[in-house]
Amino acid sequence: MVRDFGGEYKEKLRTPEEAVSVVKSGDWIDYTSCLGKPELLDKALAARRDELTDVKIRGNLLSGPIAVAECDESKEHFVYHSWHCSTYERRLCDRGLCYYIPMVFYNNAAYYEYFLDVNVVMVAVTPMDEHGYFNFSVNTGVAAPIARMADIVIVEVNEHLPKVRGGYDECIHISEVDYIVEGVHEPLPDIRAAEPTETDRKIAELILPYLVDGATLQLGIGSTPNAVGEILAESDLKDLGMHTELCSDAYLKLYLSGKLTNKKKRIDRGKGVFGCAVGSRDLYDWLNDNPGVQAYPLEYVNRPGVIAQIDNMVSINSCVAVDLYGQVAAESSGVRQISGTGGQLDFLIGASASHGGKAFICMSSIYVDKEGVTHSRIMPQFDGDIITSPRSQVYFIATEYGVINLEGRSTWERAEALVSIAHPAFRDLLIKEAEKRKIWRASNRR
Repeated sequence: MVRDFGGEYKEKLRTPEEAVSVVKSGDWIDYTSCLGKPELLDKALAARRDELTDVKIRGNLLSGPIAVAECDESKEHFVYHSWHCSTYERRLCDRGLCYYIPMVFYNNAAYYEYFLDVNVVMVAVTPMDEHGYFNFSVNTGVAAPIARMADIVIVEVNEHLPKVRGGYDECIHISEVDYIVEGVHEPLPDIRAAEPTETDRKIAELILPYLVDGATLQLGIGSTPNAVGEILAESDLKDLGMHTELCSDAYLKLYLSGKLTNKKKRIDRGKGVFGCAVGSRDLYDWLNDNPGVQAYPLEYVNRPGVIAQIDNMVSINSCVAVDLYGQVAAESSGVRQISGTGGQLDFLIGASASHGGKAFICMSSIYVDKEGVTHSRIMPQFDGDIITSPRSQVYFIATEYGVINLEGRSTWERAEALVSIAHPAFRDLLIKEAEKRKIWRASNRR
């Protein structure tokens, strides 16, 4: 016998305008993450701008536009914050319309449980099922812990969202919801990673020999991790696994090539595990009600102790720059916020502790600025850049000139190794800078 939730649903059904009427000046509002962005509620809340002051909103990896941020450049009425900047949110930061919140993802639930106020959470969900549950879809990584701590829970039903299977906390029951909003939504955005460059593919080819059959992969955001997925799909490796905070089209390519089976995993055997997903509509179709994939909160996916239980866990992330001490900047260029810490540090620690595990941080050796000037991504020493991963936690670093391992290496050994994978045009300069800092030995290679 299935209980009828129709009456309760009708009682809680509101228009977007009615639902956002609960927001008061000074409130903290949460939009959660990725496709959890409540499009209709966001527009309705922005329409109340002149009635409200100091309403603070959190989100992360949201695509634009965000109406509450765009409608108030004064930030007197609405102030937007992000845990991890999407390309759109980065542009908001550049305009002074978004403030970044430093964090590591595996602590996401704890931040809300112990430290943060959430007056209202507004989150997009799938249509309710016959048992009274709304599915958090590809937003499972962060949504449930936020909703649990919110004073008022508003769900916005988006008929386009894929329904994902989960380990836990992938759903919310109607009994835990205060208001329900329906409406017409645009099709899901088709967001694909940038096409890999020849440099990306070269880096991927250099990493390939370090991988073994049965390895489980975490691929971060960016063209280099995407290139790794493409190279692996063309390789002879087999029975690869997925355990990742962010599921992208790279995993779909691995699945379609027959490489992604998850058969060799010690935990979650047979299941590709993820927290959130951003990608193409083909990706969302693959994730929809798929028994082979399972969504979990990031407190599970990104916890180093969980990651360490997976044999041959391989983490592949990208960065902006590395200095000669081995410090990694992956989220800022100078003081300009580009993305966020995300799970890079979580997976560095976890993969390093895995039996057979390896953690790679990848970058091109050089970049060209807007004025056409070429710069080395290996720098003498950071001066103002935000450090994402400390030198004490960094494992493998890869450029198109090679792969080095910094685990247990002294300052001069690090400098020598980093110079060896720098662009040849900058190696002599880096050696001189290392000598100034007394981290270059006379016996070092020149």
